[in-house]
Formats: sequence, structure tokens, C-alpha cells
Amino acid sequence: MESNGTLKKSLKALLAEKQDHRRVLVLYGREDAQHLLIEQQEALHAERDQLAERDLDVIVLLSYDLPEPDRQFLMQEPFGLIPSENFQGWLIGKDGGVKHTFKKPIETGELFGLIDSMPMRKEEAKKQ
Repeated sequence: MESNGTLKKSLKALLAEKQDHRRVLVLYGREDAQHLLIEQQEALHAERDQLAERDLDVIVLLSYDLPEPDRQFLMQEPFGLIPSENFQGWLIGKDGGVKHTFKKPIETGELFGLIDSMPMRKEEAKKQ
């Protein structure tokens, strides 16, 4: 899992680099909602093998440490970040498109179900 404190590139550049190769789960949280980020990260950490099987990377963004260009990028479509929200998340497909947006931690079963229903993931599963 990556966080904005460890990102060496802009979020836009990082997502462009992952396009066509990796799915990305972007998690955003305000300082007063860090418990939600921790809850989500713990649930995902327990499913590391499932994340790897689905080529899923996780990026955690803390509002107080988010560079302004990244904040502006997330406020645009298709993300539509509302900076006053305590928690937001976006599932981004390998094609670079936002597949699902959520405002509270997502259950891993629901997350994996969303990914497994994607056409590209279905093709990958057939090849495994």
C-alpha cells in the first residue's frame, strides 16, 4: 500500500503509469477519519493474496498531507472529491476509468465482487 507521504510522483502520473497493467483502489481520508482508513487498510491487508490475484494496488491519501495539485486532480471528474467528506474511495480499472465510488470502507467481498464482474477480469480468470 502506498500513501501520499511516500508518493514520488503526482497522483495523475502514478495512475497513468499503472493504466493497462494494474487496478487501483484510491482511498482518501481526513485527519479526523483516520480510523476509517485504518479499518479499510486492515481489511485489505488480511486479503493480500486476493489483491495480488486481481492486480490491485492501494493508494492511501491523507487530506492534510495531500499536495494541492493532487487535490485539484481528485476534485475533477470522474473522481469528484468533496474535500469536506471524511472518507472517499475510488476503484479504478486497468483502463483508467473509475468503476466504483464509495464514502465508507468497502467490504472486501463486495470489492472483489465488483472487480470479478469486470469484463477484463473475467478474461483474466479464464486464462488462469
